Amino acid sequence: MRYRRRLRSRIIISFALFGLGLTALFAAATIYMRTRLEDQLVNSMLERELRHFVDFKRDNPAPDAQFPMSLIQFTIVRAGRTATVPLAWQKFDEGVYEIEDIGREGKLRPFKLVVYKDADYWAYLWYDVSTQKLGERQLIVAIAAAVCAFALLSLLIGFWLSARVMSPVADLARRVRAMSRSGKPELLRSHFASDEVGQLAEALDDYSTRLTEMVQRDREFNADVSHELRTPLAVIASTTELLQASPDLADKPRERLKRIERAVRQCSELIDALLLLSRRERQAPTDGETTDVVKVVEQVVDSQRPHIGSKPVEVRVDIDEPLAVPAPSSVVSVALSNLVGNAFKYTPAGEVIITVGHGRVSVEDTGPGIAPEDAEKLFERGVRGTKVGKGGGLGLAIVRRLCELYGWKVSLAPRPQGGATATLEFAPPR
Repeated sequence: MRYRRRLRSRIIISFALFGLGLTALFAAATIYMRTRLEDQLVNSMLERELRHFVDFKRDNPAPDAQFPMSLIQFTIVRAGRTATVPLAWQKFDEGVYEIEDIGREGKLRPFKLVVYKDADYWAYLWYDVSTQKLGERQLIVAIAAAVCAFALLSLLIGFWLSARVMSPVADLARRVRAMSRSGKPELLRSHFASDEVGQLAEALDDYSTRLTEMVQRDREFNADVSHELRTPLAVIASTTELLQASPDLADKPRERLKRIERAVRQCSELIDALLLLSRRERQAPTDGETTDVVKVVEQVVDSQRPHIGSKPVEVRVDIDEPLAVPAPSSVVSVALSNLVGNAFKYTPAGEVIITVGHGRVSVEDTGPGIAPEDAEKLFERGVRGTKVGKGGGLGLAIVRRLCELYGWKVSLAPRPQGGATATLEFAPPR
């Protein structure tokens, strides 16, 4: 899980971004208002002083009359005479302008140029604002440092607050993880206050209780059904065996009894497999034995032949090499019975080729085939192919669940020559 997806990290980042954004917005507003107000005050003061200077010159036209001001340089030109100011200044109309020019020390510096024009006088006020600009830069640096400091403070507060806010949630998650690892349900409501987290813990307790009861009922039902089914199956199997031992039994009834015997064996294997699935319990043959897959394939082909009936279908079993897997024969038989049975049922004519070897069993048929986009969907519970007849859509779902339990892989794919190929890959030995 990536850190940014954790709830606590979202709280921290949100709080830090909120603090940074609010501080930066306040800083930008402060700088803007300070610069705007300062410019308005300075411009107003300079225009006012320039007008006072012109009024002073009207009253004191003598060249040696001095207008007492410091830090401000004035230049006045009488209308109609040759100007004594730079030519670039003369193009400006009355108003305040910001320009750059060479200062007393010979460096380019910022100035404010204030221009006054009437029928008698053109007056120019030239004011050095480099000190003002330096103050603005220093203010920006100071405010930027303050923004960074407040952002860091917001981040620290975010860490502290998130730890406080997320403490009950983190405790709930820790208890749920511990309960998941141990597999033993534990009531959570008593560990939390009557707030949102407490309500969530109460809802989890209710869900856990109902789920535990449901699983327990399911296990008891499966155990009871399997136990009750084994008794009549044992009676059928023993009776069938006794009937087959009769020396005067005709061939046709004997063949039917063999079919009953195969059906009883299939039912017993299916019960064993379903019990393993319901318990999520993986079992293997005792004493280090393994199941001979070739033998199981032969039994499955024999038991599934009734699905072919009188159809012109040829069945071929190719054994590339012996294959044994550490799993009960009932599980292997149920998985293969579904794959082989489907091939037999849905192949109207042609052939079914079963290949054993290299850690897998493949079943190829010449039936209606499947669409590539439907291959994975057919393993979902209740999903059936569009080209098949009636069915509950459960067989392949059971095969997939058995494969997940034992670490095997099962797949379906369209066959290039027509039909479909089902492959069951067993897990390599550890």
